Amino acid sequence: MFETTIAGSLPKPFWLAETGKLWPRWKAQGAELDEAKRDATLLALKSQEDAGIDIVTDGEQSRQHFVHGFLEAVSGIDFDNKVKMGIRDNRYEAMVPQVVGPLHLRSRVHRADAQLARAHTNRKLKITLPGPMTIVDTVADRHYGDRAKMAMAFASLLNQEARALQADGVDVIQFDEPAFNVYPGEVNEWGIAALERAAAGLTCTTAVHICYGYGIQANIDWKKSLGEHWRQYERVFPALAKSSIKQVSLECANSHVPLELIGLLEGKDVLVGVIDVAADSIETPQQVAAVIGQALRFVPKERILPCTNCGMAPMDRAVALAKLEALAKGAELARSMYA
Repeated sequence: MFETTIAGSLPKPFWLAETGKLWPRWKAQGAELDEAKRDATLLALKSQEDAGIDIVTDGEQSRQHFVHGFLEAVSGIDFDNKVKMGIRDNRYEAMVPQVVGPLHLRSRVHRADAQLARAHTNRKLKITLPGPMTIVDTVADRHYGDRAKMAMAFASLLNQEARALQADGVDVIQFDEPAFNVYPGEVNEWGIAALERAAAGLTCTTAVHICYGYGIQANIDWKKSLGEHWRQYERVFPALAKSSIKQVSLECANSHVPLELIGLLEGKDVLVGVIDVAADSIETPQQVAAVIGQALRFVPKERILPCTNCGMAPMDRAVALAKLEALAKGAELARSMYA
């Protein structure tokens, strides 16, 4: 009961990349960088195991960014001529690559990471992929001329990689869709259809992560504009409940999400965000257990998996590791309280 996991990413060690940044520059190149990525992946696994996390990830240590880490293996994308574009409904601007032709996978994307992680942990392993809607919102389209059409093209590529990851022995494949909280109308029109296309044919556990973003200033400012009650989930959860996706990861800790909204996910496992990634204060086990207890009012206990609100990539590494321990200890306390 209350198996713990994280949204996906962990901070990168200082010897691998710049710290405290969402788009960090690597500290090495070539074979030296490859070795550093492998070392960081093993360190991320060990850190999660030592903290007591039940379902571990590779920490996304080999990716400069959670979306671009996938796009780098896709042909039809021009990375040499990036353009400035507002993303997440113009919440912030980023330099993004351009889609200039038909999309194809040149090679496997995360095979090395998945196989390395699988060989070095006996725990359940989760690998994350960006969702098709979020990818569409993070690139400039100079070819398809239609967001839904381009999303389906990306979904097909994601499905190729997801099926291969399953063959690598991955237990959980999660698609990250922060854009679902930004474009609820499009989610219901084509976003969930694209998500299901990305997960088609998978027999391992499938998950979708929908949050209010990393703990960066642009997201913190956006949250302040949302008022006292954040009800974005209300517009997408009913359709997700009818989908084939098995798990939904969402934000709860220190948020203004009315918790009764998670009751809309009937029949789904719910990854309840009990760790705030937008604050450096370390949660106590009692605080973590309290959020789990609140979620129990709306979700059966066998369907709750305590998790982080979002990825921890831009966080201070020591803070992130302390929060992992709080997550595990809080879940342990909740087991004793609600068994």
